[in-house]
Amino acid sequence: MTATIKIGPHAVGAGERPFVVAEMSGNHNGDLNRALAIVDAVAESGAHALKLQTYRPDTITIDVDTPAFRISSGHELWGGENLYRLYERAHTPYEWHAPIFERARERGLTVFSSPFDATAVELLESLDAPAYKIASSELVDLPLIRLVASTGKPMVISTGMATVAEIDAAVRTARDGGAAGIVLLACTASYPAPPADSNLRRLPVLAGAFDVPVGLSDHTPGIGVAVASVALGACFIEKHVTLDRADGGVDSDFSLNPAELTALVAESGRAYAALGGTAIGPTPAEREGLRFRRSLFVVEDVRAGDPVTAHNVRSIRPAGGLAPVEIDRVLGRTFTTDVPRGTPLSWDLI
Repeated sequence: MTATIKIGPHAVGAGERPFVVAEMSGNHNGDLNRALAIVDAVAESGAHALKLQTYRPDTITIDVDTPAFRISSGHELWGGENLYRLYERAHTPYEWHAPIFERARERGLTVFSSPFDATAVELLESLDAPAYKIASSELVDLPLIRLVASTGKPMVISTGMATVAEIDAAVRTARDGGAAGIVLLACTASYPAPPADSNLRRLPVLAGAFDVPVGLSDHTPGIGVAVASVALGACFIEKHVTLDRADGGVDSDFSLNPAELTALVAESGRAYAALGGTAIGPTPAEREGLRFRRSLFVVEDVRAGDPVTAHNVRSIRPAGGLAPVEIDRVLGRTFTTDVPRGTPLSWDLI
């Protein structure tokens, strides 16, 4: 499998600590100052990157109000909403991108975005975005993928809803178009997503089938699913973030607050460290523990000629004496010398 790709200064791949990306989406609630405050909170969390979504309502849909342009009434968050009105509320204005990018870079964050049309790519190129994300619904827009790939930047592609054939077409298009590496993200494109639909076991399947690093775009509540994904090979984790879910916002219900994002950074790092290797045996950290394995010790003062009994020799902690399995071979023998209590039993004493 391709070992790593570079996103800004970060190496992203199977041999690297998980790359944690905070998605702002529409959680700025139409307020640039709130957007900048989210940037600051992401930086303080220790996350590696901030991601935006770059579109206008009329670049992602059109202003028509027929049933086809409305979200189904039973949707948990946006039931019955008109697409154009929803995207009006959720979009990040183009003129906000420069100050958001500037603040993110000042705070040491890598910052990039999901473009949804050519105007978005043009804007993001003018801001020197180091990578691009293709959203799940845009995976089938091969002309958009071809345009993004032509920038020569790395591409992150979400695979929510996609069949293997559709993913294959997107990956081939990105590679043929000149993308500087690809990361595929497992994704459940429902908002919020049930953890049971995460199907994390597909991560090594995607990695093996397409020879790329893999990760997770996660819309489940909390951090449990994201942390678990690390054990299945996720080297890239994307979660939506907000300042406070109680403030509302289009994505707030499935977004992390700053404390949860901080926890995700820490726990995904621990999960990666825990993977370790395949060796079976004592680790360096267990060296002290080896001293306190059980062994045979003399537990009563004895004199030369005394018999070895279950009362004066026992298997106890620490190590240092004969192995406990030798007890049947030593019982009934006699001590060859005086031995004080607390002496490890050895063959020369009996």
